[in-house]
Amino acid sequence: MLVFTFCVAGIYACFLTWGVVQERVSTTPYGDSDAPEKFRFFIFLNLIQSLIAAIVSFIYIKASGRHLNITSSPRSLFVKYAQVAFTNCIGSPFGYAALKHIDYPTMILGKSCKLIPVMLMNLIVYRRKFPLYKYVCVGLITLGVSMFMLYHPVEGNKKAAAANSLWGLFLLGTNLAIDGLTNATQDQIFHDFGQQVSGQHMMFFMNAIGSLYSTAFLVLNPYNDELSQAIRFCQTHPAVIRDVLLFGLCGAIGQCFIFYTLQQYGSLRLVTVTVTRKLFTMLLSVFWFNHRLTLGQWVGVALVFTAIGIEAYIKKLESARLKKVFKQSEKDQGLADIQKPSEKVE
Repeated sequence: MLVFTFCVAGIYACFLTWGVVQERVSTTPYGDSDAPEKFRFFIFLNLIQSLIAAIVSFIYIKASGRHLNITSSPRSLFVKYAQVAFTNCIGSPFGYAALKHIDYPTMILGKSCKLIPVMLMNLIVYRRKFPLYKYVCVGLITLGVSMFMLYHPVEGNKKAAAANSLWGLFLLGTNLAIDGLTNATQDQIFHDFGQQVSGQHMMFFMNAIGSLYSTAFLVLNPYNDELSQAIRFCQTHPAVIRDVLLFGLCGAIGQCFIFYTLQQYGSLRLVTVTVTRKLFTMLLSVFWFNHRLTLGQWVGVALVFTAIGIEAYIKKLESARLKKVFKQSEKDQGLADIQKPSEKVE
């Protein structure tokens, strides 16, 4: 439990910082006040982040005395790496495109339901089954986080003007389905190749192959000149380079915690952490800055903590049962050794 708490703290710390830097990169006007420009090259930004994450994971693997296992790993594993890197790359554009047709609160509300597509993809694609309490906890957490976001008061002048079109909702659903497939495939890789794959191996190959995909898109796509524009922007406004590199580094360190959590605890537990991060962040601001929550938000908080409490209680019961079985097994083995007749030496 202590290790999991450390992972949660690492994910929260890194991605809260990552979120602040991301907002600064995407909203800060660079250049003179007379003609400011904003950084709008998100595929290039994702490419830089994946390159930095691949480098950080490579250093992590080498520092821990392990190898990439390129020659000893089966080809089917690299096919899975390529598949999960591809779905990871194509998911974000659907999310960005959805924002053009739906408002931001709807986007956040949809993201809060991410546990459902992760579970569905595990069930449909990989035929994995979960205990009944997992379904109950997923339902409670999804309902709780959704209520927390839905009942969050929004100031009139901050309400988005975009209409929630069916096309926007379709794009959002596609984004969630692709994310769910990515998480489910990661679970399947650890299940099938657990002896050869660690979280850091997954992190390296996903980001390295994802970098190749992004580079190919930026270089080979004749209808996209984002790469040259991004390079020109960095040359014109060198200050953005520091922010982009800091964005990539925060994301890379956060991924170290994410992939370790994914390896040790599975995608459902990981997505539970990432989905509830915004809720706990807003709760912290409530107690720190004396903000007020609506009744609906408090009900949402209660549902989330109820789900967390149910899972913790059942995990504790399972742990106690396993310890009891293990002790009984040791006791039976000891009795068998005592009752075993001594062999005669001729």
